[in-house]
Amino acid sequence: MENRKIDVVPVDAGGLAGLEARLARELCLLERPAKPWVPRTHLHGAEVLDVAVIGAGLCGLTALAALSFAGIDNIRAFDRVPAGHEGPWVTSARMETLRTRKELAGPALGVPSLTFRAWFEAQFGAGAYDDMELIPRETWMAYMVWYRQILALPVSNDTALTALSLGEDGLLSLDVQGPEGAVGLLARRVILATGLDGLGAPRLPEVAKTVAARFVRHSGDVFDVAALRGRRVAVVGAGASAMDNAAAALEAGAARVDLFIRRPDIPRVEKFGGVASLGMTHGYVGLPDADRWNFMVEAERTQIPPPRHSVLRVSRHDNAFFHLGSPVLSLSEAGDAVEIETPKGRYPADLVIFATGFDVDFARRPEFAALSERVLLWRDAYQPPAGQDNAALGAYPYLGPAFEFLPKPGLPATEAAAISRIHCFAYPAVPSHGKITSGIPAISPGAERLAQGIARSLFVEDRARHFETFMTHDAAEITGEEWRDADAQDESKEHANG
Repeated sequence: MENRKIDVVPVDAGGLAGLEARLARELCLLERPAKPWVPRTHLHGAEVLDVAVIGAGLCGLTALAALSFAGIDNIRAFDRVPAGHEGPWVTSARMETLRTRKELAGPALGVPSLTFRAWFEAQFGAGAYDDMELIPRETWMAYMVWYRQILALPVSNDTALTALSLGEDGLLSLDVQGPEGAVGLLARRVILATGLDGLGAPRLPEVAKTVAARFVRHSGDVFDVAALRGRRVAVVGAGASAMDNAAAALEAGAARVDLFIRRPDIPRVEKFGGVASLGMTHGYVGLPDADRWNFMVEAERTQIPPPRHSVLRVSRHDNAFFHLGSPVLSLSEAGDAVEIETPKGRYPADLVIFATGFDVDFARRPEFAALSERVLLWRDAYQPPAGQDNAALGAYPYLGPAFEFLPKPGLPATEAAAISRIHCFAYPAVPSHGKITSGIPAISPGAERLAQGIARSLFVEDRARHFETFMTHDAAEITGEEWRDADAQDESKEHANG
């Protein structure tokens, strides 16, 4: 079918106040948020949250909004960082702009005035939007702050989860540490919206552990890039985060940056880009395990290429050096520096940044100790054919249709039920659900899938209470005065004439 060109008329009249008025009107027309319908739950006199969300970045905020749109209002997110610093955008991210197209609707959940474009044009005009090639990451963070505020999403900042355990009567117990100290909470459902390292930690190869920690960073670490001025920096990796860290170091005034890439070439083709569509967004989760595994193994084999503009951001510096076919064989300390050995030579560096991804490993997250050995993983659920093994993918959780963890066989019934009340709406959901939680493009359909699944499970769980309400409901719609009974009128006339 031929694509039709549609002229889009930008609406920026009235500034941000005008946009917010239009948004309020659109939400009213859509009846969003929906009327609350979940009965309140109490235990020992304390109210139980219907849903607790751990993390208030992109995934966490969109999940909160989707839940409220579905009429689930006894919800709250908890994030360990101060307000305005959630997610990677102004902390560990070092790209100049987002990598995704600016036109994407992102977390708008089908509401036009909730899109980034509407927000940006309302303040800076349609011309500024047209002139912007990609969204600066700080501007995206400002949009996310507005998104949270305009939807009045309930978030507790500076509050870290310290323990998640399977509580009484199938409830989930959360210990959090916040401004008021240690607090215990109960929730019926928990959403882990904890980002790239949501169920583990940064992946560092064994070689990184052979030198003192002061010589090593991971691309996901928060550190002062300005401190790299005048220093020799090595970056290990060829993905987007490797390019971003190399470029940030160069722009901070690093004396030299060497990129060590184990492959003979930088990845060039984004395989998922060839099948990106709403069909993939909605259909991937329905594929047989073998097909999902094949997609993920091939994506891992070919890897995602860095954006072209990210590579150019590095290569425009004369003191940037790309070393292809150069895996790091060893690191050794040499005074206040380290020496990097590759098959092609030895290179000095003052700091080595590993852009080597993240591992899923509950054992490295003390707050998730209760999940270890209870959650079904891909390696438990699917045995790939010879040649298709992938230990890293095998460690990812094998999730249900609403992003819920599934219990390993043999768990007691109460534990198994509680495990399935925890939902992983973070990067580790990708093998099970596709590229839903890996960024901006499909976050709204993902959050709607999550919210609808939780709504369904809560309604089923509360079915006795809903049926009782159904049976006792006696508010009359009709009083009996709305019509005249013809037979009664005839009888009345006969009586009068008799």
